[in-house]
Amino acid sequence: MVDLQTVNITLRILFRPEPALLPKIYQNLGFDYEERVLPSITTEVLKAVVAQFDASELITQRELVSQRVNEDLTERASSFGILLDDIALTQISFGREFSEAVEAKQVAQQEAERARYLVEKAEQQKLAAVITAEGDSEAAVLEG
Repeated sequence: MVDLQTVNITLRILFRPEPALLPKIYQNLGFDYEERVLPSITTEVLKAVVAQFDASELITQRELVSQRVNEDLTERASSFGILLDDIALTQISFGREFSEAVEAKQVAQQEAERARYLVEKAEQQKLAAVITAEGDSEAAVLEG
């Protein structure tokens, strides 16, 4: 949960065992070592990293989130003799309510920007009308 929002994160992890530690890995964890270790440490690291950010920061600072997950997960995996060659956050998504709220906020910001534009346009038209009226007045004085 982020800002009391549900967040779904999908990772892609490329890994391999540390060759020198392979006998120890198989002895301690078994042949299915990756299934025994990676899901639990990935969940642990993701929860710890995500807790440091609010929902909007997860979107705007995705690269930093990815970097921290990469560093922390690489460190945790190495303690089990697993080398992580690549970790990528492939997707970050939120619950429907949060997504709708973000969309509504974006629409409101666009409407506010349009309103500012219309006010500025009206002010420019008013200024142009004043300049035209002053020009017409001066022309009438010169003709008269």
